Amino acid sequence: MLIESNAAQTEIARSLVPSREILRVAGREGRAVAALNFYNAETLRAHINAANELKAPLILQTTELTIDYLGIDLVVSMAQAAAREITRPAALHLDHGASFEIVRKCVDAGYSSVMIDGSKLPFEENIDLTKRVVDLARASGVSVEGELGHVTQNADNQDISRFFTRPDDAQRFVAETGVDALAVAVGTAHGFYKGEVNIDFERLREIRDAVGDTALVLHGGSGVPDVLLREAIRSGIRKINVGTELKNAFTLAVKRSLADSDEIDIRRTFAPAIAAVQEVSTAKIGVCMAGEN
Repeated sequence: MLIESNAAQTEIARSLVPSREILRVAGREGRAVAALNFYNAETLRAHINAANELKAPLILQTTELTIDYLGIDLVVSMAQAAAREITRPAALHLDHGASFEIVRKCVDAGYSSVMIDGSKLPFEENIDLTKRVVDLARASGVSVEGELGHVTQNADNQDISRFFTRPDDAQRFVAETGVDALAVAVGTAHGFYKGEVNIDFERLREIRDAVGDTALVLHGGSGVPDVLLREAIRSGIRKINVGTELKNAFTLAVKRSLADSDEIDIRRTFAPAIAAVQEVSTAKIGVCMAGEN
């Protein structure tokens, strides 16, 4: 029986799975899952290496901009190949899907998880849009993440607390949409932070208690100190998104590589960038895997 069980786990790990399956296990074990954006073959290679080094499950993410850059069929094929190589379960997730149409495109193409971001819409319209996406995705077994409140850009220079998620709204949103995961606004933001990161942990714990088993997602994970990420996990976060730090590590490493050498073989030029991104990926996965400890 043990051999059969291990064989079954290996088979699961060789294909993309809905993120709900990965997040459900993380919830039971009191930890989180790193959701890492990839932009090209090099960043994807770094994530594969990091996940296998730590024997960790992984959520691979792309935004619509990356889909436009690479082409959706190539994105899905790359992620499927990655899932065959990663030794633990992996999902392919659409990050910040802005419309029903892009979500449908990703579901049809083979994404195993999608996010519909209706956070800028009025509450009732956000519910209606998210429910439509859930109905669509369920038919294909695809997981759905919604967003309530609004996670802003650090460059917005505004009082972000007015966009924070309210626990009562979260409870109703989850009940009426049936989402598998909920991105919440509790103090983080996208992009580089200009000052201290302040997360409203009391609010986060109230949201956790209000939504039950629904996985909570922390966007804007780049630049957040590890001590705050660990407290966020203890307070109910089960998925931590990282993008900015990965792009920064890659770009800086490529600049150094080009400045220090006349090398024209891009495989050698990009090797330091893969290593730099892998270092960030490994660190983020490590914090998530450590969980509530």
